[in-house]
Amino acid sequence: MEITFSIDQKSGIPIYIQIMDRIKHLIATGTLEPGQQLPTIRELAVDLTINLHTVAHAYAELETQGFLKIQRGRGTFITNGHAEQALDALRTEKLQAIVESLFAEVLSLGYEPGEVERAIGSQLDQWRSTAQQPAHEEP
Repeated sequence: MEITFSIDQKSGIPIYIQIMDRIKHLIATGTLEPGQQLPTIRELAVDLTINLHTVAHAYAELETQGFLKIQRGRGTFITNGHAEQALDALRTEKLQAIVESLFAEVLSLGYEPGEVERAIGSQLDQWRSTAQQPAHEEP
């Protein structure tokens, strides 16, 4: 099983956390499913050109959090039960980042709270009316 993702060596985020975040994302999106085997520590370290201990640390943390089960001599497997929670957490995190970005932008442009509130309210009303329209049937 090959996990395709990259590590940003220049990021301020520790590499083991980048690995953990990526694996959680893959679980949350269903790319990695319960029971699925992950690459060995050595395989992933070689693929990412990083230290074995870094991968071992990430796997151990994910096991502690309940995302993985490490079975000596058999491998490392995705556990049951965390995909839904991981997806919920990921969705919440992404939404929060979008909202924070929006507010950083409107603050930098000098908008007043009332202007932002009206614009967001208008967009929400439009979104709700679109979502409530019945689907069109083909003749």
